[in-house]
Amino acid sequence: MTQFLNVVMAQLNPLVGDIYANTQLVMDKSIEASRELKADVIVFSELMLTAYPPEDLLLRPSMELRIAEALNNIKRFSKETPEVQELYIVLGYPAVRGDHLYNMAGVIHQGELIAEYAKQCLPNYQVFDEKRYFDEGSEACIFDINGLPVALTVCEDIWEPGPTQQATDQGAKLMLNLNASPFHVGKAGRRQQVLKERALQSNMPIIYTNQLGGQDELIFDGGSMAVSSDGTLQSSAPLFEEGLYLAVVEIEGLSTAGDLSCSIKPGEIAPTLSEQASAYQALVLGVRDYVNKNHFAGIALGLSGGIDSGLTIAIAVDALGKDRVHAVMMPFKYTSQMSLDDAAEQAEMLGVKYSVIPIEPIYNTYMAALEEEFSGTERDTTEENLQARCRGVIMMAISNKKRLMVLTTGNKSEMAVGYATLYGDMVGGYGVLKDTYKTLVFELARYRNTLSPAIPVRVIERPPSAELAPDQKDTDSLPDYDQLDEMLELYIEHDYSADAIVAEGFDKETVYRVVRLVDLNEYKRRQAPMGARITPRGFGRDRRYPTTSGWAIADKLEGKR
Repeated sequence: MTQFLNVVMAQLNPLVGDIYANTQLVMDKSIEASRELKADVIVFSELMLTAYPPEDLLLRPSMELRIAEALNNIKRFSKETPEVQELYIVLGYPAVRGDHLYNMAGVIHQGELIAEYAKQCLPNYQVFDEKRYFDEGSEACIFDINGLPVALTVCEDIWEPGPTQQATDQGAKLMLNLNASPFHVGKAGRRQQVLKERALQSNMPIIYTNQLGGQDELIFDGGSMAVSSDGTLQSSAPLFEEGLYLAVVEIEGLSTAGDLSCSIKPGEIAPTLSEQASAYQALVLGVRDYVNKNHFAGIALGLSGGIDSGLTIAIAVDALGKDRVHAVMMPFKYTSQMSLDDAAEQAEMLGVKYSVIPIEPIYNTYMAALEEEFSGTERDTTEENLQARCRGVIMMAISNKKRLMVLTTGNKSEMAVGYATLYGDMVGGYGVLKDTYKTLVFELARYRNTLSPAIPVRVIERPPSAELAPDQKDTDSLPDYDQLDEMLELYIEHDYSADAIVAEGFDKETVYRVVRLVDLNEYKRRQAPMGARITPRGFGRDRRYPTTSGWAIADKLEGKR
């Protein structure tokens, strides 16, 4: 006899720390899943009640009390609400048991907490530091749904074979995996491959629910999915879209003496996204959630007529709408007419509020005040940086007065080598392109224009320039971005030594200069605003180098790196 189990993957955007609102979201979506999708089971994401990552909120003494209250409220809701009395509610939360704090998944049914599973594999690499907070679980959790043995696992457990093998050995026929897996370009395909490996290992279907939303520098892209026992993708939710998504489990042998088996019925499969599309949507989501979750009225940014600010403002408009975006052009005597024209054209194209505030009078006032201090010195980058700092003062004044958060526009290539001015163009609350290499900036600008006109073509095609000196080009100070970005990726994301990068065919002197710039400019990156992480190793949680260090100096003396 064949029976069916409707499992709903609740791909939601909870707010870190807002346990009350997240609990209400669980209850509201449970009712919706029951009414509209006839759900038998609803699976929420890892640490759904706190959202991920709660970081040191986990150390607050009141956390245990708040979670206990939330679970009691959900149990009471499960018992007293007619629509959900038969529903199995599967969700994640931190739980103190004895002297241990666990990253827990629990099952609530008919007013009771009928099963709990403590996450066994605690990631402690890249952006993860779960061993700072949690103790490891050690046992599988198998619970029964109308005779079907179902296993629980949490996120990292699926990346290792051990927890899956435990569940298989104890007779599980279906696995529910709760996740808070952050995005980077290419991550979605890797997740699907891992699920295939675990499904083949266990001969068991797996239903995978992932968190959605921006949380500081992390972006959670969703992409919840269900795979069959041979790893075939049977159902998947769209990336970057909140919602409830159905996976139908077909069960054979529940009421017979034969072998019990289950499979996932073919369902809707979301289209895959190109790397450019996924990166762009991640940046949009990061901006939207950072601005909205922190209750800013909107954003302001300096629109220079260059590609970085051009892409940034397009992202901001897509994230927040044109009425919440204020662009400010701050020309100086080195600003070209082309830049003035292109900035004005883009502001009109996107329909945003646009101001022009020349900085020359402010700059001249500063220079007059510094005349005695600068007496007897030659002109150098100090005067260039002063231009950027005049702009920074203006942007922060607008921010304070209008409750607008300033977006910085510097990209990963620039931040890597320090091609940015402290308290100048680095001023702001969120660095949209902080983890986006310059070569990808060009790709994303072209991609955005395939959706609708947003960035003037000349902005994309003209040679990049900071316009802080006459006829200045980025390539006056830096290698071509194609080469620079390859070197940076090898050094930052793959930990190649300078000599190993040279062995890849790059000029030795250039490599040594670039690597030294990366090392020496850690102090700038420590003072930069956070920004959306879209690569496997961004400047932030997952790359923590000392600011005060003899590493670069020692290597230079030894003639190697």
